[in-house]
Amino acid sequence: MSATLLFIHGAWLTPAIWQPWQRRYEALGYTTLAPAWPLLDRPIAQLRDAPDSELGQLTLGRILDHYATIIATLPEPPILIGHSYGGLIAQMLLDRGLGKAAVSIAPAPAAGIWPGLKAFRSALPVFLAWRGWSRALTMSQESFARHFANGLDEYAQRKVYEEHLVPTPGRIYYQSVLGINSSINWRKSDRAPLLLIAAQNDRIVEPGMVKQQFERYRAASAHTELHSFPERGHWLIADQRWEEVADAVLAWAKLQ
Repeated sequence: MSATLLFIHGAWLTPAIWQPWQRRYEALGYTTLAPAWPLLDRPIAQLRDAPDSELGQLTLGRILDHYATIIATLPEPPILIGHSYGGLIAQMLLDRGLGKAAVSIAPAPAAGIWPGLKAFRSALPVFLAWRGWSRALTMSQESFARHFANGLDEYAQRKVYEEHLVPTPGRIYYQSVLGINSSINWRKSDRAPLLLIAAQNDRIVEPGMVKQQFERYRAASAHTELHSFPERGHWLIADQRWEEVADAVLAWAKLQ
């Protein structure tokens, strides 16, 4: 496998969410990078109090190009590890021929993937927000607890919300759901290996949505695997048992 691992965070978060994973992997001798999305490379407190005026116009294409530019500077193709919208970006980078392999954890839907009822409900505040297409939006603590961190106790939900949640561009939700610049070539047979990870109790990206992606990829001969973690929610990358997920990801990556 590549000795370099590149982490891609999702919506509402920053690279800080990957720090425990980075420490765990770097202790084993790997090089890790976790660049922020464009306009999010600032302390969390600043992002909350004064989000960039352009954040509402941030698109999936700009995020994708941002990571592609970073990858081009690396001495070797990295293993891509993304969560939620970061998981979608990881798949889109792989579709471009970038990365030695990719792990897409609870990935946001690409064009043509239908959300389940729970996922639709979780995203509803974005689509009901006034001018949500062009604004940076904030997730409420109630919504975070109910949908994003449903596997945590109440104290942990409050703590995580205060430590990690930041505004995100509503536009990427519209792009994903409406299939605007969020397409993947499911039939591409010469792409690098891909591991899709689902969480059984995920209310943001329901397991059936991840399975839909896996079934689409079966049209190609490129190596694709699907793994599901039981009794986990969307917060599986940082819950009480996140080490199990991190170790499973690394074990798979070592085989690529």
